[in-house]
Amino acid sequence: MEQNQLDRETFSCSICLDLLKGPVTIPCGHSYCMKCIKGHWDGEDQRGIHSCPQCRETFIPRPVLKKNTMLAALVEQLKKTGLQAAPADHFYAGPEDVDDHNGHDTVPAAAERTERQIELEVRRENIQQRIQDREKDVKLLQQELEAINYSADKTVEDNEKIFRELIRLIQKRSSDVKQQIRSQQETEGSRVKELQEKLEQEIIELKRKDAELKQLSHTEDHNQFLHNYPSLLALSESTHSSSIKIRPLSYAEDVTAAVSERRDQLQDILRDAWTNISLRLTEVDISLSEPEPKSRAGFLKYSCEITLDPNTTHRYLALSEGNKKVTWMNQPQSYSSHPDRFIDWFQVLSRESLTGCFYWEVERRGLVHVAVAYKNISRAGRGEEHGFGFNDKSWVLICGKNDFQFGHNSIRTSISGPVSSRVGVYLDHRAGILSFYSVSKTMTLLHRVQTTFTQPLHAGLGVGFQSSAKFYKPKQK
Repeated sequence: MEQNQLDRETFSCSICLDLLKGPVTIPCGHSYCMKCIKGHWDGEDQRGIHSCPQCRETFIPRPVLKKNTMLAALVEQLKKTGLQAAPADHFYAGPEDVDDHNGHDTVPAAAERTERQIELEVRRENIQQRIQDREKDVKLLQQELEAINYSADKTVEDNEKIFRELIRLIQKRSSDVKQQIRSQQETEGSRVKELQEKLEQEIIELKRKDAELKQLSHTEDHNQFLHNYPSLLALSESTHSSSIKIRPLSYAEDVTAAVSERRDQLQDILRDAWTNISLRLTEVDISLSEPEPKSRAGFLKYSCEITLDPNTTHRYLALSEGNKKVTWMNQPQSYSSHPDRFIDWFQVLSRESLTGCFYWEVERRGLVHVAVAYKNISRAGRGEEHGFGFNDKSWVLICGKNDFQFGHNSIRTSISGPVSSRVGVYLDHRAGILSFYSVSKTMTLLHRVQTTFTQPLHAGLGVGFQSSAKFYKPKQK
């Protein structure tokens, strides 16, 4: 009869505690009556977040429910065996039920086969589900591989085209500058040659006039001298300056200096661009994201040391135990001035920059905010927008005496779950996953975030009046 009771519990709904009616299986793997889970989720519609009553895993949006036909068939088969209808007084055998079956099997072979057949079908269902999941994963990995190859090929092609265009542009500009210099050379050379020819013609004329005057000066006939003198004395006025000032040929040097300046600017641009490109290429992690762990042992593989940065610590917070613990104090501490220090909120950030997969735990006493934040979160200001969870640069789990709340970008959400003194935080930066857990003898998911992180994150702690918090690195057993 113990096996009968186990079968009944196995195929019972944890909400109504009766055998499953119209069974459905939700994404986390637990099964319920269609009517029961619908009613449960109807009550959560206003929050916009729907959860599993057993494991508390949350789903956004509300999952679409479909009848689990195999499970329904198994329940029907269980009903036919009469196991679920066995009354309570049949669970105990009296002496008269067993003096006639000494030395014989107490369970008929057909009933035993039925039970084992049910177990077999359940096992097959699990295996088939795992096969479907793995086939889906393989297909997704193939799609990701194709996407990686396509993205890399397209990027190489696009960049080669861009650099070819850049080279052509530089060559065209070089040709334009060369043509402009040659055109200026021809214009200036023609002007100089024209002036040179005119001056040479004037020299010839002046030499001829000088010869005539010299001949006249040697004339012995006074009357002829006086008659010819006036006509030889007249000279045509020169149209040019008596002195030619040679202009320094500086335009070529000016052009060269301008081109050199553009070359230096382009080198700076290309150097900065290459630095950015290199950083982007470094940040491209083509390794596959690990699935979120399902057990505490799985989380502990990502366990890490977190230390607090004294330069960010509010003056009313004191650090201790190797900068792993922070405590609220009733008087300011003697910290030096620093631009990274929180001025108005009792907050502190970690030294470590987090961009991979990490898990850490916080042991708390009193009101504590367990957060992650970008480094450029505002450090000064009394408005709420400067606190963890009140802006788009931070995410926070607010741990009160009797409850939890999650906050991001000024939106707070109440969270149901077991209140404990220790909180676990799991971060997969690349996959955009941030999960908070209540940790005691077991781990209970409190809240899970799926987003896109655009900068490295830092762990953060906010400490309330007469409260303290400590980063704790759990060890693998």
